[in-house]
Amino acid sequence: TIKTKANITEKQVEALRKDREVRRVAFSTSLLDSGSGFTGPFNTHTNLIFRNVFENIGNAYNPQTGLFTAPARGAYHFELYMYGQGSPTLASGAVLMKNGQHICIAYEHQPSHPSASSNGATLLLEVGDVVFLRQWENTRIYDDGNRHTTFSGHLLFTM
Repeated sequence: TIKTKANITEKQVEALRKDREVRRVAFSTSLLDSGSGFTGPFNTHTNLIFRNVFENIGNAYNPQTGLFTAPARGAYHFELYMYGQGSPTLASGAVLMKNGQHICIAYEHQPSHPSASSNGATLLLEVGDVVFLRQWENTRIYDDGNRHTTFSGHLLFTM
């Protein structure tokens, strides 16, 4: 019976260890890996890939695809910041998407001066849900070494 109890305790400790690891999910990225320039405009909504990764704790963000995939059921918070250089004809804007569903948008149009927009949301995600940013059609987004355009998210708590 002592050996059985030891095995049960060992399994419980391992389960707690795994649960603690899943709770460590956070990422922060910027649009361009290097240099400066515009992304867009495109004549259709276009998924964005944020290539410069500041942190990717838990490796749930994929810098090759731009997709965040939830590793655990829980409440997650996401933030997006878009920057534009100002244009009489082009705004800057991106949509926070969950499994292909439009959640919220950061959108700004300033005809002659730089502009910034931001937004964020807390979402209940199931294991495997996918969150990403999609650039709004006919917009352009600017980024450079100052990292104006960013996308971040983190797990608040599991459920």
